[in-house]
Amino acid sequence: MNTSTSANAIDAVFAELMQRGETALIPFMTMGDPDLDTSVALIQAAEQAGAHMIELGVPYSDPLADGPVIQRASERALKNRISLLDCISVASKARERGVKLPFILFSYFNPVLQLGLDRFFALLKEHGFSGTIIPDLPMEEDAEVSALAEASGIHLIPLVAPTSESRVERIAARAKGFVYCVSSLGVTGVRSTFHDGIDAFLSTVRKASTVPICVGFGIASREHAERFAGQCDGVIVGSAIVRQVEEALPQLTSDLASEREQGVQAVRDFIAGLKPRTAN
Repeated sequence: MNTSTSANAIDAVFAELMQRGETALIPFMTMGDPDLDTSVALIQAAEQAGAHMIELGVPYSDPLADGPVIQRASERALKNRISLLDCISVASKARERGVKLPFILFSYFNPVLQLGLDRFFALLKEHGFSGTIIPDLPMEEDAEVSALAEASGIHLIPLVAPTSESRVERIAARAKGFVYCVSSLGVTGVRSTFHDGIDAFLSTVRKASTVPICVGFGIASREHAERFAGQCDGVIVGSAIVRQVEEALPQLTSDLASEREQGVQAVRDFIAGLKPRTAN
């Protein structure tokens, strides 16, 4: 794995974790669910719980890669008219509250295209993002986006799913930041099992990649995280955390500050319980 001297915060975190023999914990959260101020509080909670970087998800009306839990979160956020610009601004608000961990923006391509590619990357840089994931932008069509990301110092992080070995190798070989390995076939969501070829798939990605590899889609527990810790450099947890937010909505939307804090604490505790027990 290549740990270059790039100023990108993602690279710096992985270099430090490698020295300590730790696996990165990367939560995903839908921004604006239930509101932007709560999203900032939940980002703070994730860092306090031990997350190493975080994906800030942009709510979208047609999320092809997302299962029902994240779809519902997007619907709740969109009812509040949460936009791509709102989601980007959350990063600065979190920084103002002392959050240090790297931010990765997760957005489908249409909102990015509507905003404008130049403006998109200028704003990511301005608001302190280190990476972006655009799940519906295939490798064959990402040349312009990739060039703008590189020029901005932002890692365009690819998703790679079980497919032909040659395609896996092409995607992994040109990846920046890390390779997001899809552990389960289909959309995001909590699962009890992973597909039979997952270990061979991860081995193929590892051999082809010059950057860390992380696994997501279906990671929902510490046991899952530990299952993959020896094969990957990081684990990404989305639906399981978004479901915890959903379950805590009565508290998170309460008029009482004490109840809102209890809701945030419940999500914080869940994230803390995901960390693999593999540190040296």
